[in-house]
Amino acid sequence: RARRRPYGLLTVARTSRAPAPTDEEVRVLADLGRRLALVLDNARLYHEQRNVAETMQRQLLTPLPQVDHLRMAARYVPAQSALEVGGDWYDAFLLTNGVMALVIGDVVGHDLEAASHMAEVRNMLRALAWDRQAPPSTIVHGVDEAVTNTSDAPMATLVFARIEGPVGGPWQLHWSNAGHPPPLLVTPEGGTRYLTDGHGPLIGMSAALHLGLRWPDARQDLPPGSTLLLYTDGLVESRGRPIDLGMATLRHHASMVARRTVDDFCDALLDRIAPSGDDTALLALRVPESGMGTPGDRHPPPPPQSPHSPAAPHRAAPGSTQEHPRVQDPTHGPGSPGAE
Repeated sequence: RARRRPYGLLTVARTSRAPAPTDEEVRVLADLGRRLALVLDNARLYHEQRNVAETMQRQLLTPLPQVDHLRMAARYVPAQSALEVGGDWYDAFLLTNGVMALVIGDVVGHDLEAASHMAEVRNMLRALAWDRQAPPSTIVHGVDEAVTNTSDAPMATLVFARIEGPVGGPWQLHWSNAGHPPPLLVTPEGGTRYLTDGHGPLIGMSAALHLGLRWPDARQDLPPGSTLLLYTDGLVESRGRPIDLGMATLRHHASMVARRTVDDFCDALLDRIAPSGDDTALLALRVPESGMGTPGDRHPPPPPQSPHSPAAPHRAAPGSTQEHPRVQDPTHGPGSPGAE
C-alpha cells in the first residue's frame, strides 16, 4: 500500500521445517512491500502527468485554417522519453482583417509545468494579435511584457509572422523572431535560405531589455510556389549533433523534396532527419505558383478530431494537422547544405 492505495499482496512461503519468522524478518518484509508499492505508485503518477501534458499539447495544436491558394501542413512529434514532454507548439489563425498569422514556439523546460506555460504563452499571443494591426515586433513585445509581469512562465522562444498580399505584388512574410531558430525559405527549384533577419532576445529575458535589446521587424517577398518552414530545435539540435550541422542537414533535405506537396514535404523531412528525442513541431506554408489569391479567401476550419480516434488518418490531408510517428534510424545521410 502507498498513499492509501493498495497495490497487491506479498506472500512469503516457508518450508514446514523452517522456524517461525522473527519479528525482524516480518519488519523487513513489511518494509519491502511498502517500497514496492511506492515504486508502483510513483510510476502511476509519472505516466498520469505525461498523459495530462500530451493531452494538453494535442488540444492546443488546433486544426489549421483552410485558405484558398495557400497550402499548409503541420506535424508534432512527441518526445521519446516521458521526462521530455515539453513546451513546443505551432499555431496558425486568421486575424480580423483576414491576414494569416503563423506561430512556432518553444517554452523552456520538459515537464507538465512547461506544457502548462506553453498554453499561457500561446493564448497570450493569440489575444494580443487577434485584432491588432501593429507590427509583429509589437505583438512579441506585448507577449514578453505579459510573461514578465503577469505570469510565472519561464523563458520561451518563438517566431510570430504574418502572410500578406498579394495586392499587385508578391506574397510577403512579415515577422519578428524571439530567440528561435530562423525560418527556412525553400524555392520550387530547391534553393534554400534561412531568414535570419528580425532576430531578438528570448521571451521572458527581462535583463536583455535593460541592455537595450529589442525585437526588430523583418520582411521577405515569397517567390511563387515557395515553401516557408517553421520548426523547433528538436529537428536540428541534439547532444550528438551540433546545431550548425543540423541546420545544414535540414537545408539539404528540404532542397531535395521542395517539389512535394506540403504534407509530403513535412513527412519526408521527419523521415530523413531523425528528431533528437526532444518533442518537435513543424509548420509549413506554400504560396501559389501565380500571384493570385489573398489570405482572406478562406473556408471554415474542419471540426477538431480526437487524437485517439481510430478514424484519424495516418497521413493528414493538406491544411490539416497530424502527429507524425516517431522516427527510428534514418536511412539517409546528412548530405550537404542546399544552394542559396
